[in-house]
Amino acid sequence: MGDPRKLKKKYATPQHPWIRSTIEEEKVLKKDYGLVKKKEILIASSFLKKYKDIAKRLIADRTAQGEREKKQMMDKLHKYGLLKTGAGLDDVLSIQLKDVLERRIQSLLFRKGLARSMKQARQFIVHRHIVVGNREITSPGHLLTVEEENQLIFKGNSALASDNHPERVSIAKETAKEIKKEIEAINSGAQAESGMKAKKAENKEPKKSKKKEE
Repeated sequence: MGDPRKLKKKYATPQHPWIRSTIEEEKVLKKDYGLVKKKEILIASSFLKKYKDIAKRLIADRTAQGEREKKQMMDKLHKYGLLKTGAGLDDVLSIQLKDVLERRIQSLLFRKGLARSMKQARQFIVHRHIVVGNREITSPGHLLTVEEENQLIFKGNSALASDNHPERVSIAKETAKEIKKEIEAINSGAQAESGMKAKKAENKEPKKSKKKEE
């Protein structure tokens, strides 16, 4: 007969899916965050919309129940790193979609320098190389709390856990290259400034000598 439970969608689809500006924004988000399906954006936007709707309702609710719901919601958003300590309901309305996407395990893995790109971070997660504490995570869209973020590591029996793994070494090399480029840019900028000062000094000297001859 099958499972009688009715599974609910984790996201809501837009009423007008063919809006040009929205499609262009989604293309940028998919590229920046290494997303594969539009569904991943819809899940994040539905998560955000849920709490914004609750915040709008609680702004006008002065009852004891409203205060309890407000505290529960604020604590949860603070736990996920979406709000700072002491934030109010107005701050909930200012949370952006990018803020939610940044809390995905895929984004955090890349931001921590454990992967060279968002796509590689996704590959590591799907291929079961990543654990949070003692729990293996295989979903790139899983949202991490601030506490869980500090427990994000490679699995102990994974080849990537070694610092000498080719992929880990290449990440370190790329970081070193970026630092070297920044230093070279700073040095070239300093040389350009010194060259400009020298030219200015040369242009001023002839003028002084002419005055003395007169």
